[in-house]
Amino acid sequence: MSHARIALDPQACTSCMLCVRECPTWCISLQAHQEHVGDPGARRPRTVNVLDAFTIDWGLCMYCGICVEVCPFDALAWRPDPVPATADPAGLRHGIAELR
Repeated sequence: MSHARIALDPQACTSCMLCVRECPTWCISLQAHQEHVGDPGARRPRTVNVLDAFTIDWGLCMYCGICVEVCPFDALAWRPDPVPATADPAGLRHGIAELR
């Protein structure tokens, strides 16, 4: 498979931040919040991270694939289609909608 760009499966992302921490160019930003998930009979409530925003700046990305490799939940994967060309640097920042 050709490595042209990275895709995100937002349902699989647990907001663990491994991709953000391991990226050598810091081109990934992630925002999340915590929600309590509890069973009525549980001793204490369990919290889970919920993804709010995920952005890749293709102007900074060096397409190394470290983020894809370190994701323990396979939320990131390679896509064969290239990043669309743009004359505006802001157009190189893709969020969840563009990364699906």
